[in-house]
Amino acid sequence: MEYFIGIDVSLEASSVCVMDQGGAVVKETKVLSEPDALITFVHGLDHEVSCIGMEAGPLSQWLYKHLTEAGLTIVLMETRQVKGALKAMPIKTDRRDALGIAQLLRMGWFRPVHCKSVSSQEIRALLATRKTLQGGAIAIELSMRGLLRGFGLKVGLVSKGLLDARARELAEGNSTLKASVTSMLRGRAALRAELIRIDKRLRDVARTDDVCRLMMTVPGVGPLVALTVKAGIDDPGRFRSSKMVGPHFGLTPRRDQSGERDVVGGISRAGDAGGRTALYQAATSMLYHSAKNSWLRAWGMRVAQRRGMKRAVVAVARRLGVVLHRMWADSTVFRFSLTDHPAKSV
Repeated sequence: MEYFIGIDVSLEASSVCVMDQGGAVVKETKVLSEPDALITFVHGLDHEVSCIGMEAGPLSQWLYKHLTEAGLTIVLMETRQVKGALKAMPIKTDRRDALGIAQLLRMGWFRPVHCKSVSSQEIRALLATRKTLQGGAIAIELSMRGLLRGFGLKVGLVSKGLLDARARELAEGNSTLKASVTSMLRGRAALRAELIRIDKRLRDVARTDDVCRLMMTVPGVGPLVALTVKAGIDDPGRFRSSKMVGPHFGLTPRRDQSGERDVVGGISRAGDAGGRTALYQAATSMLYHSAKNSWLRAWGMRVAQRRGMKRAVVAVARRLGVVLHRMWADSTVFRFSLTDHPAKSV
């Protein structure tokens, strides 16, 4: 008889449910959210476990790596799908979530999620650090503007380099306001300095990475975009076709059909939000600022003539993801003309 294990991962202790192929619960318990504890629990069962399932998440990826290395069969289940299925339960507890995950695993009603490689997680950690530092600096700038505005002092449109002097000028004459602005400017300066350091680190990583150097041959694709897309795809071989990259980043239209109603809406926004944003920014740069013309930019401008510039940017972003995946899979640089012979990378 086949047995399945559903694990609802929490920070300290995870709820575990063991279920047989008929749907009967064999055992329910809590186990420490540590690889050794989970491996010991599975090996201590009297039954041969067919598969272990857990909802995808940051801690789940870490557990997945160690459990897989221990020879266990484990799958990461798509978060949106699991949440949608468990929402039907009137009472939500960790124990019931583990039971629901085991049921989904037993019936096969789940979509497996790719577990990111260590190198991909490292790149994503650097990108997340940059985003946090940038967000903190912007938050301080906005808070300082609001603080000064309460005293009738308007900063106005100034560059980042001149904001410091402008804020000090406005706060001059009020000791309390001057102390507040000075403290905020010191915090902003520290965040900006760290942001410069992390940007340099990311550029250095991109320059030494062969895949990123390939991607950066595309107009509009810089180090940050290349690193973000590479970390989002991680393994080009996991896609059956390059066209699957569009849905992976949530850049394909939603569709809601029922009977006579058939509505095609905006993009799904499912999947990797960071990759989707990076591709959108690269497409915007290509269409609005690129000095080099290419078949992709020409195609996007034709779409803009028919559907408008906003839709054209989204369309180019989707197709750009497809192109970058194919370039990575074939190890070829970007072709500015479709008649150009593909050049292999060095």
